[in-house]
Amino acid sequence: MIPSDSDDRPLYLPKNPDSSATFQFKTKVNTKYNLDLRTYSDLWLWSTSHIAEFWSTAWDAMSIIGEKGTHIVDESLSISTNPAWFNDAKINYAENMLHCRSSEKVALIQATEPTPLNSDPELRRYTYAQLYELVSQLVSSLLVHGLKPGDRVASYSSNSIENVALCLATTAVGAIFVSAAADFGPAGVLERFEQVQPTFIFAVDAVVYNAKVHDHLPKLAALLSGLGSKSAPTVVIMHPIPYPQDRSAWQEGWISWDEFISQGEAKKLGRSPSGEILWHRASFNWPLWILFSSGSTGRPKAIVHRAGGMLLQAKKEFVICADLQPTDVFFYYTTTGWMMYNFLIAGLSVGCTLVLYDGSPLRDPAFLWKLTDDLKISIFGTSAKYLDELSKRYKPREHHDLSSLRHIYSTGSPLSTALFKYVYDHVHPDVLLGSITGGTDICSLFAGMCSALPVYAGELQCRMLGMAVESYSEAGSPAAPDEPGELVCLKPFPCMPAGFWPLPGFGTDDEVAAAKARYHQAYFAEMDGVWYHGDHIVITRSRAGNGGGLKMLGRSDGVLNPGGVRFGSSELYDVIDSAFCSTGKILDCLAIGQTIGGGSDERVVLFVKLPDTELSDTLVQQIKDVVRQKRSPRHVPARIIQVQEIPYTLNGKRVEVLVKKIINGAPLSIVNPATLSNAECLVSYHEIGVKLRAES
Repeated sequence: MIPSDSDDRPLYLPKNPDSSATFQFKTKVNTKYNLDLRTYSDLWLWSTSHIAEFWSTAWDAMSIIGEKGTHIVDESLSISTNPAWFNDAKINYAENMLHCRSSEKVALIQATEPTPLNSDPELRRYTYAQLYELVSQLVSSLLVHGLKPGDRVASYSSNSIENVALCLATTAVGAIFVSAAADFGPAGVLERFEQVQPTFIFAVDAVVYNAKVHDHLPKLAALLSGLGSKSAPTVVIMHPIPYPQDRSAWQEGWISWDEFISQGEAKKLGRSPSGEILWHRASFNWPLWILFSSGSTGRPKAIVHRAGGMLLQAKKEFVICADLQPTDVFFYYTTTGWMMYNFLIAGLSVGCTLVLYDGSPLRDPAFLWKLTDDLKISIFGTSAKYLDELSKRYKPREHHDLSSLRHIYSTGSPLSTALFKYVYDHVHPDVLLGSITGGTDICSLFAGMCSALPVYAGELQCRMLGMAVESYSEAGSPAAPDEPGELVCLKPFPCMPAGFWPLPGFGTDDEVAAAKARYHQAYFAEMDGVWYHGDHIVITRSRAGNGGGLKMLGRSDGVLNPGGVRFGSSELYDVIDSAFCSTGKILDCLAIGQTIGGGSDERVVLFVKLPDTELSDTLVQQIKDVVRQKRSPRHVPARIIQVQEIPYTLNGKRVEVLVKKIINGAPLSIVNPATLSNAECLVSYHEIGVKLRAES
């Protein structure tokens, strides 16, 4: 059993859980199937043991636009077979996002970070009616240029209205959307785009970050040079930020966004005489978009997500679990290269107003919270890394009203107990703090938020409905409540990836076979017959009928194992954050296991980033004493080493596994620098590793 700093007193209680969307759905299930489900735990157990009935009922409850058909799923098939879902269904993802076709309600608000040249950039707003019209114009233009269902449309852009419209237009005609964030280096984008060979590449001409306008076209030119002439995609340049446009660096053949729109507007292809988009309703399992794994030590995996799975899963999470309403103003701080961007777009299916932001979240730590008050943001999404950095420099509650907030979502890495308490003490005392987990692999959630349940410090509220998540021991048997294990999923679910690219019909037989083999290796090779996700977790004992919350302990391949005692790195981070980071003595830290004794054992090495001070013997002893007191003697780091930087991925995740490999002797050549925000710091870790191996 892992040590715990928390108690049974919830930080948040729902005011009227019986009126929540989750329990209203429970009532529908009880009525339809003559059941007597009473708690969330009862509902979750039913949803994961009757998967066909659950997902069929969820479809009906959420008014999915399209033809459902009669087939749901073959429940006799194991999850490792990746069964098809809703074989008779015909749906279009974008049609479900734009069901408010004629509404004058605001769909999108785009905010841009201020700069010295523009201290108060104007907010851009698009109503649902305007967004529908823009998407229809894009559909026509894409068709004029010969786009076909199954073709790939790529974006190398920032978070803007144009990019959302492009995503919807691409999926409206049955093409496949591929996105890379503008902050990605061209080498990293090349590794992604060359795998899928896009027919179009849309890119912004500039981005704003840290109060500066950054020219993006040199990065685009480098990407196109890498793709070579055989690819020859159509290139369209977007100009979504309120700054003068400079075309001096444009290459021959590039098309401006306005020109591209006008080329299709005259033809009005893909629209009925009444102006309605002629949606490409394809199968439930039709490819919607391709997301990429981080690729920090190799080529990123091209993960293909099915249209129906993304739609049904998002609607379930938002409508049934989170109880989002059309009145909600939904913001998520994300780049276009993170799955949370896709997560945010799905809020259109509920009729929410989405807030898009291009810029730094922390140069002015007040900016996003002022935006929350100004726009009445009710759903605020971010990362654990952002909350950690914010906690060191700002207390929003002291400076802002924030009365509009209902939910705060956090993901990307485990949210420490100290940060749970920070949110309730210094952001909002009565908000649902939803720590959520899932990942690029499923582009949705395994565990996360539920408006019917309490919030406990350091825990995700629950396992999501329909997701048969369990914790397994290394031996492949269920772990007891409050005992650590590996996150697995036992039953198929609709948002399982369709596969890795290329899918059948999109590549040679050998390419497709290799992609299938990589898919199986990624999720089903570690433990037979179950989805192995690679997260080290604890499922707690059930409280308040939640069926057990989740504690995220770190990535499984980064689990620490000194003397045969396994524990997750987050157990150390919680202690360090609470005792030292909150007081400013330590700015950041990273823990890994170093192999010793000829490979028979390992010791814990803790790297710490300090303010402008040297690591003292006193601080080293304080760290060891607190870890021993709060955790156990086995948790105490054998070595504590000061470093200048902690390495992070572009999406803000600590790079534990890569550092562990380097410390244990792997060459720097395994590093894919295009996937990291500060890859250069790994040189110092390589040097440290040489010294550590010599002394062990």
